[in-house]
Amino acid sequence: MTDVSRTSATLILRHCRQLYTCAGAVPRRGPAQGAVEVISDAAVAIAHDRLLFAGPTSELDSSVAIDTVTTIVDLPDHSIVPGFVDAHTHAVYAGHRLDELRRRLAGASYAEIAADGGGILSTVRATRASSVAGLVAASRARFDEMLACGTTTCEAKSGYGLTTASELAQLSAIAELDASHPIDIIPTFMGAHEVPSESRTSRDQYVRLIVEDMIPAVSSAGTARWCDVFCETGVFTPDESIAILRAGIAAGLKPRIHADELGPSGGSQAAAAVGARSADHLVHVSNDGIDALAAGGVTATLLPAAAFYLKLGRFAPARELIARAVPVAIATDVNPGGGFSPSMPFAMTVACFAMNLTFEEALVAATINGAWSLDVTDDVGSLEPGKLADLVVVAGDPMNLIRTGAPAIAAVVKKGRVVAGRLG
Repeated sequence: MTDVSRTSATLILRHCRQLYTCAGAVPRRGPAQGAVEVISDAAVAIAHDRLLFAGPTSELDSSVAIDTVTTIVDLPDHSIVPGFVDAHTHAVYAGHRLDELRRRLAGASYAEIAADGGGILSTVRATRASSVAGLVAASRARFDEMLACGTTTCEAKSGYGLTTASELAQLSAIAELDASHPIDIIPTFMGAHEVPSESRTSRDQYVRLIVEDMIPAVSSAGTARWCDVFCETGVFTPDESIAILRAGIAAGLKPRIHADELGPSGGSQAAAAVGARSADHLVHVSNDGIDALAAGGVTATLLPAAAFYLKLGRFAPARELIARAVPVAIATDVNPGGGFSPSMPFAMTVACFAMNLTFEEALVAATINGAWSLDVTDDVGSLEPGKLADLVVVAGDPMNLIRTGAPAIAAVVKKGRVVAGRLG
């Protein structure tokens, strides 16, 4: 965090109805998952892109310098929460798969669609055919939608190229979007998203391509922070996943993993074996898998909206994960095949009503624990002096966020600047 103690405020939001800072030790696990201090008649003070103060309005004047450049806005009918951290997306791609959605609504399963040439490989064909400029143009509107829904930091994966050149192109598009869009976009290399059709009879060669060619090229380009693998029956085995992630670690890429989404794949144990910061999906995580996550200090990043849209018929066992002291984050899984909502509030809603999280647990999962899963808690995820001034202004009570379809978000502030909606 940055020292801003001697800086005058450029923007003050005061007399807010409620403030949820989500401040405190990280990650939040067990009873701490839902332990959120609520401050009434609250204020935040911002100096350019950083927070100076977050607390009671009564303490503002003694804590913050105000001068002629300070803009002051009273918000008695609004509340403030941290900007959302969406820790799992596949938001950069070309093409669409709405035809698959129609098939799913008519009863086809994920596996049936994939067996017919759909699924990830359908998007691979479209993405390989696109230029970097085309990927940027196709993807920008998705980030605009995410921003309007309160997301101020997100992760974005490659994995729709599955060749070295196409994976690098996708990561270049992510870098260009990060540089030009208000959302801070954290890049993940995911060449191990699927085995491409041309490698189905030579899986070992494709794993070697990832380890010996893709990962060194990505590391040399400096376009990714993380390495991810889809550890699932029929995709990558636990042993293959461990080998790929360890190669990534050796090349300076931090590990995370898709685990136990469609069945108990052993992905949770693989996550613990490599020291992954996050294991994602976990719809079918076993008791042994939960034990491994807890022992390994792995974050469970849950994707309730994806389970909803994929019609999986079940959701990750969030209550059991919390009870066994696994820190829980939630994310949207924005993607062309099953992540149809850009909205973190919608993911929170499904987490509350399908996975039985409290509102406070879901908010922590969508903010500070999401930031922890991406290793960015020094800057984002909570409203504390020195952190980036990323926040969401909510009309009325913060729980209005889970009234799906209601215009609950009045404004989104990113680095101290209103980037969606308006104040007052």
